[in-house]
Amino acid sequence: MNTTLFRTSLIALSLAAALAGCGKDASTEAAAGTEQAAAAPSDPNLVTAPPALAGQLKTVTVGKTAVAEPLHVVGRIDFDEQRVARIGANVTGRVTELMALPGQQVAAGAVLAQLNSAELGTAQLALLKARAQRELAAKAVERARLLLAADVIGSAELQRRENELGVAQVEERAATDALRVMGVSQAAIGQTANTGAITSISSIVSTLSGVVVERKVNKGQVVQPAEVLFTVADLSRVWVVAQVPEAQVGRVAVGQNVNVDVPSNGVEPITGKIVWVADIVNPETRTVMVRTEVDNPKRHLKPAMLANLVIEPLPVERLVVPAAAVVREENEDYVFVRTEGDKYRRTPVKLADAVGGVRPVETGLVGGEVIVGEGAFHLNNQRKQEAEGGQ
Repeated sequence: MNTTLFRTSLIALSLAAALAGCGKDASTEAAAGTEQAAAAPSDPNLVTAPPALAGQLKTVTVGKTAVAEPLHVVGRIDFDEQRVARIGANVTGRVTELMALPGQQVAAGAVLAQLNSAELGTAQLALLKARAQRELAAKAVERARLLLAADVIGSAELQRRENELGVAQVEERAATDALRVMGVSQAAIGQTANTGAITSISSIVSTLSGVVVERKVNKGQVVQPAEVLFTVADLSRVWVVAQVPEAQVGRVAVGQNVNVDVPSNGVEPITGKIVWVADIVNPETRTVMVRTEVDNPKRHLKPAMLANLVIEPLPVERLVVPAAAVVREENEDYVFVRTEGDKYRRTPVKLADAVGGVRPVETGLVGGEVIVGEGAFHLNNQRKQEAEGGQ
């Protein structure tokens, strides 16, 4: 009896010890799990909007809209090619007088320089000879007609002399045209033919009213007709030309507004319109030239000056977010995208400059996301508080 009781007690004690050990292990595991959960860091980009911010947050859905992003390009001031004249001598000769200096205002027809040309004297002599030959041939035709009427010569002789007269007339016209090409006026040609006076002085005259912007000749220099000696320009109107990248040329068209800013002259930006877009691409720079024309009454704009152009291009469909939705930290842009309910995630994005209250999206969003459009600044402060409290 005692032996049986002893065995029963021993078994009971063993079971109690086993149960006590299991309870201790379970408590230890639960405590360890709690410690691990407390030690696990929370996501610093996630934030829960508290009820106090509900009235300050407004959400919008990311989508596309037509945006006219200003196109910034660098250009330069240039001559209006319809208002510039590059002037040279009409004959070969030596410069004897210079009448115009760079920067001088000249009128059309003003004498810029004079030169001595043996070539001009030779051409005038050829005209006088041709004129004399024509007059002689004309008198020969008159005598032949009288002799034919008196039955002294035949009609063949008259025809021969008439042919000679025709050749002489052609030679005279050719000599006259040669002088005209050399820049001799019709009045001067007539005076030479009537008086027989020959002069070797040739004048270089301006063909345009404007400013002498360049002079490439000195007194005593021998010049040729192919050389450009003076450049005269009317600077009351100038061109502004720029090179638009090939990838952007589809956004540029004739008639678009352009703001021209020339930093070097200190005047207010000038507004113009694109008047020409080139039909070819520069193969070296992969750009297309565009041109605008602007008035320059005070001549503040000078050819070769650099200019900053802001072109208002055609609108294009772009994915955009409100400018107020963007939070900037450490030189990075972020928006808050709703994940569920009142939970939001701070999402990095790459955006273009603001246009009309919105910023075009380059990377980071695909469209259709719900983001905080207003109140993002307050929500970001809430995110920071949660992150600090979780540390």
